[in-house]
Amino acid sequence: MVAPTANGLGPLATAVVGSYSVPEWLERLKTDYYQRRISGAYLQQIHEVAIKAALKDQERAGLDIVSDGELRRDNDVDYFLARMPGVDIPHLAKAYYYDYHDAVVPAPIPEDGPPLGLVDDFLFTRAYTDRPVKVSFTGPFSLAKRVRNDGYADEADLVMAFARVLNREARLLAAAGATLLQIDEPFLAGYPHQVELAIRALNAVVEGVEVHWAAHICYGNRYARPAWEGHYDFLFPAVLEARVDQLVLEFARKGYDDLELFKRYPVPFVLGLGVIDVKSREVETTDLVASRVRRALQVLPADRVVVNPDCGLRHLPTDVAQAKLSAMSAGAALARQEVAGVGGP
Repeated sequence: MVAPTANGLGPLATAVVGSYSVPEWLERLKTDYYQRRISGAYLQQIHEVAIKAALKDQERAGLDIVSDGELRRDNDVDYFLARMPGVDIPHLAKAYYYDYHDAVVPAPIPEDGPPLGLVDDFLFTRAYTDRPVKVSFTGPFSLAKRVRNDGYADEADLVMAFARVLNREARLLAAAGATLLQIDEPFLAGYPHQVELAIRALNAVVEGVEVHWAAHICYGNRYARPAWEGHYDFLFPAVLEARVDQLVLEFARKGYDDLELFKRYPVPFVLGLGVIDVKSREVETTDLVASRVRRALQVLPADRVVVNPDCGLRHLPTDVAQAKLSAMSAGAALARQEVAGVGGP
């Protein structure tokens, strides 16, 4: 593992974005649960076995920062909406586990409510690894895009209500010992005109929670396909107001031209650099990963770069996901050696 630096992560530390490969057998069992063929208690046991395996895969691949693979979650939204106070899901059954629920907010979200359960998820994960654990959750802007809003005349009020709920959960996570929290906004690229609202809500989530905060913004990764195309210039300059430590972006699939934004603006963040294309099953070589890291090092110093895949690995076969992570770790290590002046090309 790399030694920590001032940002607590180390130069060119390696991390997952969040989700890990969901094996076909786990997909079948998740669907069985929604079709009432297995119990919730049985599914919980299955999730725990799968998470232990995912952690071991990440450790064997050489990652410095791991996650539970988000394997308890069906998709990027429902795990939160099903636990969110004030959200009504009339029909819990699904034909396929990855489908979205039809969720409704019929009235204003209660200002208090039970925890969402992420603390228990974190404590379980931490018990099975000695590496730093990242906990990610879908941000309030994206959650608001997946509900029917009957409770607020202004969508912004719904977004901010979700933000307050997530802030309460973040405070509980920090109190339980979590040090790396990430907000995912997978829908933001589809609504670039609302970036100011998304950043305002993001800041409400992080308010008063002293951890290393990351924000992940991509172009969608549903069924390993992008939902939108474009460039990250829509984020700027609004994103400069985000009170986070790290900005996690996808580059491997779409190219590295957007690194110029880190020259054009006084960006204060550590960059979570996407070097693995999660929408392709072709495994990157060590040299290709290292070359992508070198490209970022022309813009930022090594202690302001964290190396990660473009997005989550949910839709990749497990052997491909592990091979990609291994190549990512090896490429980051090669680049790290070069920065240190050891073993250059």
